[in-house]
Amino acid sequence: MRKHLEIFPVTGLPEVVAGQDLAALIADGTDLRDGDVVSVTSKIVSKAEGRLTYGTRREAVDAELVRVVAHRGDTRIVQTRHGLVMAAAGTDTSNTAPGTVLLLPVDPDASARQLRAALKERYDVNVGIVITDTLGRPWRNGQTDLAIGAAGVRVVEDLRGTTDSHGNVLSVTEPALADEIASASELVKGKADGVPVAVLRGLDDAVLAVGEHGPGARALVRDAERDMFSLGTREAARAAVLARKAPDGPREADPALWSGLLNEVEGVRLSVVDNAVSVFGDEPVTVGVVAEKLAVLLHAEGYGVTVRTGPGNEATVTFGSRSAR
Repeated sequence: MRKHLEIFPVTGLPEVVAGQDLAALIADGTDLRDGDVVSVTSKIVSKAEGRLTYGTRREAVDAELVRVVAHRGDTRIVQTRHGLVMAAAGTDTSNTAPGTVLLLPVDPDASARQLRAALKERYDVNVGIVITDTLGRPWRNGQTDLAIGAAGVRVVEDLRGTTDSHGNVLSVTEPALADEIASASELVKGKADGVPVAVLRGLDDAVLAVGEHGPGARALVRDAERDMFSLGTREAARAAVLARKAPDGPREADPALWSGLLNEVEGVRLSVVDNAVSVFGDEPVTVGVVAEKLAVLLHAEGYGVTVRTGPGNEATVTFGSRSAR
């Protein structure tokens, strides 16, 4: 347990431009000590590295993404080549010239390692580096800062195998230390205050030895095999249905919703009357599965949905008005 932690902003930094020496700017702006952790907003790292492109933000997102996770109107949640899942691939059009878009660093972990090495070489100080960006989170309103790059700092605290105050053995507890550092530093940086760097003091035990950079923030990215929520609600619902268009369609809902619902499902048929879809079939279990998949699709599209089981091998899916999304 850490008994004391200080967090203070590094103020007075100039507007960063391509080719700027971040190590010099940071060292001149504060008195760094061994064991400090320096939290740096990704925007100034990108500016120093010249990660500016011309064109529209949509074009920039198209170039940066590797997979669309969710899509609502003009908003796209995508996975970047870094493995990060975030809105608009982390691109930014604020505080840049019209017609330009700021991109994330090519390799935030490498950027963190270079900055850490420069601070040690030139100023003989052993610090940890965390590069941060602002992300929204599933199931939570608002945004917070998370670590997208790290060097010289433990990004995860593995408490598995230890015991709590009641003697219970912890089996899954792994606090994301680098993310906690990023969020804590944002308390003094602020979104609109023009303070892109903060220093955290009191985390000596989390800072690695000189020359040992650690796995970086990439270690915080959950791989696809362990990701239980790899798509947005609507996209996951569509992926869950089978791939053949069923006959007819509801009067109000998008007919594409029925696409593929009955493929390879033998003995099942649909009957659509107004805003009710009746599902008939030979097997009650199969009828129930199709009805539930249909309900999930409609719910994901914003419709109020109820499912009722009828006599025999029948179920009815009723949907109401579509909510705004």
